[in-house]
Amino acid sequence: MRKFLVVLDDSRECINAMRFAAMRAAHTGGGVEILSIIPPDEFNHWIGVGNVMREEARERIHAHFEVFAKWMRDKQGVDPELVIREGHPEAEIMAQIAEDPEIGVLVLGAGTDRKGPGPLVTQLSRNSGALPVPITIVPGDLSKERLEAIT
Repeated sequence: MRKFLVVLDDSRECINAMRFAAMRAAHTGGGVEILSIIPPDEFNHWIGVGNVMREEARERIHAHFEVFAKWMRDKQGVDPELVIREGHPEAEIMAQIAEDPEIGVLVLGAGTDRKGPGPLVTQLSRNSGALPVPITIVPGDLSKERLEAIT
């Protein structure tokens, strides 16, 4: 089965990327893999404190995931899977794509502010010629109705 890989983070544009991935998967018989990455610099503390912070980050990720997963199951009939990795986002995305041959498309949400589309979209689109899968970049300000119409 072809999977849509989508990155779960704290950005607003992540929501549209999740919606797009779920709708496309529902319409094409695919799956959704949600990747959340814990940056390594979050745990540069004493070992005990770092372990507690790491566990708290995982709990936050699971709580976020459950919100999206419930919507995907209830509204789209798609049961997503969650993958949590630790490291630098671009490297971890590339590693996940390399490790899972069922991933067919990377879906990213683009920011809407003046700073640009966001660091992941900027970095990965620069290197898109070397990616083993296509990238779909979903504008962060698309309405639900527009997303439904294009998926």
